[in-house]
Amino acid sequence: MKEIKLLKLTLRNFKGIKEFVLSPDGGDISVYGDNAAGKTTLFDAFVWLLFNKDSMNRADFEIKTLDVAGQPVHFLNHEVEAVLMIDGRRKTLLKSYAEKWTKKRGSVTQEFSGHETTYYVDGVPFKKTEYDATVGAIVNENIFKLLTNPAFFNEQHKWQDRRKILLEVCGDVSDAEVIASNDALSALPDILGDRSIDDHRKVIAARRSKINDELEKIPIRIDEVSRSKPQPDGDRTEIQARIDALQQQITDKQDELARLQNGGEVAVKEKRLRELEGELLQLKNKLQAGTMQIIEAKRMDVARLRTDLETVKYERTKIANRISTNSETIEQKKDEASRLRKQWSEVNSEQIQYHHDENCPTCGQALPADQVAAAHENAQASFNLSKSQRLEQISLRGKAAMAEAKRLEEENESLSATLETATKHAADKEAELLAAQDELTALQAGMTVVESDPNYMAKQEEIATVRRDISALRSSAQGAIEEVRLALAGLRTELEKQQRAFAAFKQVEEADRRIAELAKQEKDLAAEYERLEQENFLTEEFIRTKVALLESKINSKFKLARFKLFEQQINGGVAECCETTYNGVPYSGGLNNGARINVGLDIINTLAEHYGVTAPIFVDNAESVTSLIETKGQQIRLIVPPKYDELPLEVREYLSTLYGDYEKALNAWKTKNKQLRVDYGTTTTIKEAV
Repeated sequence: MKEIKLLKLTLRNFKGIKEFVLSPDGGDISVYGDNAAGKTTLFDAFVWLLFNKDSMNRADFEIKTLDVAGQPVHFLNHEVEAVLMIDGRRKTLLKSYAEKWTKKRGSVTQEFSGHETTYYVDGVPFKKTEYDATVGAIVNENIFKLLTNPAFFNEQHKWQDRRKILLEVCGDVSDAEVIASNDALSALPDILGDRSIDDHRKVIAARRSKINDELEKIPIRIDEVSRSKPQPDGDRTEIQARIDALQQQITDKQDELARLQNGGEVAVKEKRLRELEGELLQLKNKLQAGTMQIIEAKRMDVARLRTDLETVKYERTKIANRISTNSETIEQKKDEASRLRKQWSEVNSEQIQYHHDENCPTCGQALPADQVAAAHENAQASFNLSKSQRLEQISLRGKAAMAEAKRLEEENESLSATLETATKHAADKEAELLAAQDELTALQAGMTVVESDPNYMAKQEEIATVRRDISALRSSAQGAIEEVRLALAGLRTELEKQQRAFAAFKQVEEADRRIAELAKQEKDLAAEYERLEQENFLTEEFIRTKVALLESKINSKFKLARFKLFEQQINGGVAECCETTYNGVPYSGGLNNGARINVGLDIINTLAEHYGVTAPIFVDNAESVTSLIETKGQQIRLIVPPKYDELPLEVREYLSTLYGDYEKALNAWKTKNKQLRVDYGTTTTIKEAV
C-alpha cells in the first residue's frame, strides 16, 4: 500500500495568512484556532498546491491577501510548500502565485499585466505539465480528495457517483446471482430474453405509457362512433322490398324506352343508311385508287432528284473553293520567289570590308608583310565561305517556293476540269428535277374529283333521303319517349330516397362493428397492461432482492457507515439512490457533525484499503467529535477550542494560577484563540493543549 505523509506545510501570504509553518513530521496533529482563524485555510493550501482547487473543490477561490476594503494587496508572492514522505522517500512541492508588473516604453510607472504561477519539485523549476504529471504520479486527484477529506465522499459527490464508487469497491451482484437467490424470479430470464433489467423496465414503461394513452382514447372513440350512428326510419325488410320493386319498375321502363327509340321501321332505315355509307366510301376509293398511287410515286421521285441535285451542288462548291485557295497560295509563293531572287542578287554583289592593323598590338612595331598577307587571305576565305552558304540557302528557298507554285497550278488545271464536269452534271440534274416537278403538277391537276362523279352524287342523294325518313319516324315517337323518360326520372328519385333510408341500417351495423372492435382492443390492451404490471412487479422484486444482496455486501466492508442504495416509492416501486446512514440516521438528514466525521473516516479507511493508498486526512471541526476513530492515514485535526467559560473548572483554575487572576487568564485565552496553535499527537485535555 502506498503511504503518503505530510512532514511539513508552509504558507506564505496565502488567503490572509502572512506566514505559517505546520510541521506534523508524518504524525497525527491537532491544530487549534478560533473560527475564521485560518484552520481550513491549511487544507485549502494543501489542495491548491496539488490540484489548483480549494478543499471545497472550487477552482475560482481567492488566494491573495486582501486589505480592509476587500482589495488585493499588491506585490506579494503567494506560496505554498509541502514536504511529503511517499513510501519512505521525501518529496518537496512548491507553488508560487505572483503578480506581473510591466513598464511600457516611455513610462516611469509599472502597470499590472496579469499573474504568473511557478512550480518547483525538490527545488527544481518545473513546467506546469511536468508538475501536474509529477503530482498525478503520486496520486489521482479524485482518489486523493476522497482519502483526505471525511466530507468529500458524502458532500462533494452526487449520489450516482457515490453509488458507482461503492460498486467499484465492493463489486456488483450479477443478475444470475440475484435470480438464483429468489425462487419468485424463476420466470424472469424468459421474460428478459437478451435485454437487461434496466432495458426491459424502459420497454415496460414505454409500452405502459402507450397503452395508457390508448386506453384513455378508446372510450372517447366509442362515444364518437355511438353519437355518429344514424336513427333508421321504418322497417328494414319493408324498405328492401320497396327498393327491389323500384329497381324492377326502372328496368321495365328502360326496356320500353329502348323499344320506342329502336322502332321496327327506324331500325330498317338505320340499317339501310349504314349500308349506303359503306357503298359511298367504296366508290370514292375506287375512283381515286389508281391516280393516288401514281402521284405518290412521282412525289417520291421528285424528292430523290432534289437530294441528288443538292449533293452535286455541294461537290461543285467544294472544288471551286479549293481552286480559289490554291490560286491565293500560288501568288504568295511567286511573290516569295521574286523577293528571294532580289535578296540573292544583293548578297551576291556584297564585297569584303576588311582592314588589318599592320602594327603589333603589344609592342607597336610593324608586322612582317607575310603575316599581314596571310591575315588578308584568311579574312577573304571566311567571307567567301559565308557568302556562298547564304546564297545557297536563298537559292534553295526560292526553288522550293517555285516548285510549290507549279504543283498547285497543275492541281488547279485538274480541278478546273473536274469543276466543269460537276457544273454540267448539276445542270443535268436540275433539268431532270424540273421535268419531274412538271409531271407531278400535271398528275395532281388531272386527279379525279369524286364529288363531281354522277354515281357518287346519286349515292349521296340516296343517303340524304334515308336520313330524312329516319328523322320523320323519330319525331312521331318523341312524345311517347318523353313520357317514359319522365316516369324513369321519378322512379330513380324514389329509389335514391329508399336507398338512403336503407343505408342508415348499414351505417348502424358498421358503427356497431367498430364499437365491438374498440371494445375488444380495450380488453386486449387491459390484459397486456396487466401482464406488463406482473413483469414490472418481477423486475421490482429483482431490484428489491438485489438491494438486500448489494447492501449486505457493501455494508460488510464498513464498520460504522451503512448505505441505502434503493428507495421505496409510493407506487410500490423502487428507485436507485445512495444515502449514507449511521445507526439508521441519514447523513443528509439529522446526523450530527461528530457522527458525520467518524462515518467519513470509516469510509476513508475502506477506500484507502481498496485504492491501496493512505494520505493525510484533514479533519475540520474536530472539536465536535468526542473520540475520532483510528485511520490508516495521518490525521490533521482542525479544532475550535471552547470559550473560556466552557473550559473545565480545573483548567480555568490552572490558567488563573498561571496568569495571576481571572481577567488576565481570560485575555490570554482569547489572544491564543485568535491564532493557529499546533499540538502533536493526541490531545486529551484542554490543559495539555495550553
